Amino acid sequence: MDEVKQIIANIRKGLFAPVYFLMGEEPYYIDRISEFIASEILSEEEKGFNQMVLYGRDTSLDEVISQAKRYPMMAEHQVVLVKEAQHLSRTIENLNSYAENPQSSTILVFCYKYKTLDKRKKLFKTLRSNGAVVFESKKMYENQVSEWIRRVLLGDGYKISHKASALLVEYLGTDLSRIYNELEKLKIVLPSGTEINPALIEKHIGISKDYNNFELKSAIASRDIQKATRIIKYFAENPKDNPFVLTISLLHSFFSQLLQYHGLQDHSPKNVASALRINPYFVNEYQTAARNYPMKKVSAIISVLREMDLKGKGVDYAGANQKDLLQELLFRIA
Repeated sequence: MDEVKQIIANIRKGLFAPVYFLMGEEPYYIDRISEFIASEILSEEEKGFNQMVLYGRDTSLDEVISQAKRYPMMAEHQVVLVKEAQHLSRTIENLNSYAENPQSSTILVFCYKYKTLDKRKKLFKTLRSNGAVVFESKKMYENQVSEWIRRVLLGDGYKISHKASALLVEYLGTDLSRIYNELEKLKIVLPSGTEINPALIEKHIGISKDYNNFELKSAIASRDIQKATRIIKYFAENPKDNPFVLTISLLHSFFSQLLQYHGLQDHSPKNVASALRINPYFVNEYQTAARNYPMKKVSAIISVLREMDLKGKGVDYAGANQKDLLQELLFRIA
């Protein structure tokens, strides 16, 4: 992300902002920027007296401001890190008076995760007009996460196949911190220059390359009933690793996108990828599925998936058994 790179580049140059307000739904970049500030601005000797970590759950905004107004000891700057700052949301607007005239020798960092400031209110405007860095870390869509994985690995000399990155996203979701930790494990055991494929994912992370929701979706899209049957049999035998609710969620998302595909006038790969927010590599899967499932059938399948979701949760189906649910699901879709 270019904005993150610019923030880090300025810090490396010694161009510090008096306040860093890091907010948003995606905690990964909030953690990366705050960790960089904590490790890079002060020397190890300076940190003892001049680096303070506060937690929003255990402190008040008044205490944060009081710490920020202190002067550094035997150093040019002090760093005050406020983690879990979202717990100060009820009083956060009271930061406005400090933001109007921040202490020049203090670097105050708010890690305001899963929330954002109200951009219509005074604090947001004051921060932006008084030299603060206000950074919003937005949640990525699935198609963006695959590209993010590729860029992270490429920066360290690795490559990854489209199928392998999709497998990671399917298994780990869009939690960048969780994905990053798994990528770090791969980089420990694989030499730089390796192209990561599904077999390596299975070997080192434990995600089955053949029996997963990604492969089930692909089998259903192409109406490969034999393959789909093998996968649901594996799911039924390993229910803890393959929860029914996750399978239903992924299939509902796929068929909802397929319904959207049917409604498009322009079925060119570029337009489909943009409209459905998917990796262009997987457009052919939707083209195949559209031939196998007309719009009317897709609408009926979405209704089936909603019904099966309720059954999986025990609604009007007290004897919910994953094997039976999966078999019924496949029968009614195919």
